[in-house]
Amino acid sequence: MVSLNSLVSAGGRSEAAAKDRRIAELEAENERLRRIRDALIVRVESGSTHKPAPYAAFEHSVILAEQVRERTEALNLAMDELKASHKALSQAREEDATSRQRLSDAIENIADGFVLFDSDHCLIQTNSRFRSYWEHAGAPVPEVGTHIDAIKALAVTSGLIVEEQRHEDAEGVLFLLSNGRWVQMTERLTREGGLVVLYSDITDVKNSEMARRIRALEESERWIRVVTDHVPALIAYVGADLRVQFCNKVYEAWYGRNGGSPLGKRLELVHSDELYQRLLPQILEVLDGHNVTFEFEEETEQGEPRYMLRSYVPNRDETGAVTGFFVLIRDITDRRKTAMALEQAYDDLEHRVRERTAALTGLNQKLRDEIAERSAVEARLREAKQEAEQANLSKTKFLAAVSHDLLQPLNAARLFTSALLEHSFGPKAEGLVRSVSSSLDDVENLLGTLVDISKLDAGVVTPDVTAFDLRDLLNNIAREFRQMASVEGLALHFVPSSMVVRSDSQLLARILRNFLTNAIRYTGQGRILLGCRRQRDHVLLQVWDTGPGIPADKLPEIFQEFKRIRPKGAQVDKGLGLGLAIVEKIARILGHDISVSSVEGKGSVFTVRVPIGETGHRQPASPRALAPAQDRSLFGVRVWVIDNDRAICEGMQTLLEGWGCEVITAVSVEDLAAQADIASTSVDLLLADYHLDEGANGVDAVAEINGQRAEPAPVLMITANYTNELKQHIRELGYLLMNKPVKPLKLRSVLHHVVRQ
Repeated sequence: MVSLNSLVSAGGRSEAAAKDRRIAELEAENERLRRIRDALIVRVESGSTHKPAPYAAFEHSVILAEQVRERTEALNLAMDELKASHKALSQAREEDATSRQRLSDAIENIADGFVLFDSDHCLIQTNSRFRSYWEHAGAPVPEVGTHIDAIKALAVTSGLIVEEQRHEDAEGVLFLLSNGRWVQMTERLTREGGLVVLYSDITDVKNSEMARRIRALEESERWIRVVTDHVPALIAYVGADLRVQFCNKVYEAWYGRNGGSPLGKRLELVHSDELYQRLLPQILEVLDGHNVTFEFEEETEQGEPRYMLRSYVPNRDETGAVTGFFVLIRDITDRRKTAMALEQAYDDLEHRVRERTAALTGLNQKLRDEIAERSAVEARLREAKQEAEQANLSKTKFLAAVSHDLLQPLNAARLFTSALLEHSFGPKAEGLVRSVSSSLDDVENLLGTLVDISKLDAGVVTPDVTAFDLRDLLNNIAREFRQMASVEGLALHFVPSSMVVRSDSQLLARILRNFLTNAIRYTGQGRILLGCRRQRDHVLLQVWDTGPGIPADKLPEIFQEFKRIRPKGAQVDKGLGLGLAIVEKIARILGHDISVSSVEGKGSVFTVRVPIGETGHRQPASPRALAPAQDRSLFGVRVWVIDNDRAICEGMQTLLEGWGCEVITAVSVEDLAAQADIASTSVDLLLADYHLDEGANGVDAVAEINGQRAEPAPVLMITANYTNELKQHIRELGYLLMNKPVKPLKLRSVLHHVVRQ
């Protein structure tokens, strides 16, 4: 409001000055025209020594009269403008006076002290509230034109300002005036560079704040007293004048003898002369600024001796001077008695130890004999343990060797049955073939489970943890088990995901396959769901089913070996009860958490928790993750099979030729060279067994074959060796890898993948 009024006043003054200048100019012009008119009239009337002709004189007078008329009209217009300007100027002056009066009234009605300074910070205007501050203090009121610095200095020297406070969280500066009132000064700049200063009375706010602080201090003191009064120790504070300024009830009860309180008394009056003289050295030491802790023996009013542990702590002010000290006294009589009793007991114990030492000396020899005997027993136990570990290792090696030897004919049998399934022999024959295939599946599962359990128990399985995309793994597992679920009359639903996790892809796939196998086995009707959900930095891979559920008291047993839970309504399980046991062992090796929750009559959900990996370390797709391209034909695909087992060669040839492939089988590179020109014959895939005769292996064999060719052929390595070292070696060579026994569906997927590329 101050800036607007100042602007109006300045504008009015400027407009009035302009009008005054315009009036002066018009009056001067009017005066000049009058002089010209008078001179012309005089000249016409008086004539000259050379008088013109009458007509010329008349013509000249007419022209002169016309000019006078024009000038007169111009003068009249100027006079009208002058009158209008005078009227506008008068109106502006009235408005300016009204604005000034309104501004003065507004400033006067402000409840705060008001001061206005110009751009040079010299006083222009004040209100009565501001002037009353000075009048109450008996100081001269600052006059108009006084500089702000002089006003501030005068406020201090005159006694108007008693105290000044500055707070970071408060706007402006706080002053305590001589009349006992608190004001808050705030400054604001005007648009012309001037300064407006307001002095707001905040006495009520300060009083409220002070009252609140007093209440807080009183409340704090009350709580301190409540706490100290319930502490089983004597607490006091003694000032530098040795007067007791504070004490708790325990201190008051102890030293307030004869009903008197020690508060406000000097220590020489609180204690007896003898006790005070004994305490004086420690009192002087704490007043010198040192912490003092010492034991002291005193007597109660009844003359009973008590041992007291005294602590004196000095209290310092801002300058570091000691203004008093805190007193903490604890009764340690019982502790001293206990210490004395312990000392006596220690003496008695030493005496008894000496007596027992003599008796135990004779027993030492017996103990030595027993120790020697135990050492011999421990040696025999260590030997037995080594024998057991060796037997366990031998068992693992035996199972590995047996499994490899068994997988060879089992692989051949599976290839033959798969080839038979490609032909039509009638319902009865097809049923027999499917029964044989199912039996081979059972043998394969039992043998694989037995080998897996043995390897997991022996600790020879080490995970190959990498970061890989879940997309291919989940897609292939869903495709593999969707057909199995369909055969059982179940619907398998699958929620795909492309999240990246860190795990061993084959071991993680084994966990999910066991979950799905278990779900299909126990779900009589309904549906099964395979999917995953993110949980912060982990992924929960889950298998849901609508089976009969698992009783709550049986949930802790389902991951134990040879434990088969038969819920109500479930079919009889012909397995060994090792599937979920293998899941538990694999999860423990991988460091993944597994869990199960179930509701009887509604179903179960099995979960494995896998950490999320980084996208920059994705694992390349494995043969297990290759999707079969059902829209492509395998007719004419040329395949060379190298296996040292003739039965497997025949079975593989029968199976592949049933799909339309052109197959050449051989037991060695030499055998292959006798049947085809390795260097020039076209081939789409080299399918080789890793273990060949006479210590040879498939890696060296395919290397020798591709070494003779201008362009190397794709390689699929088949083996019963499940070690991570071999898997990593095959991956580094860029070959595809499948483990025995070969599943025809996966083999067909590999062929489609090779043809597609």
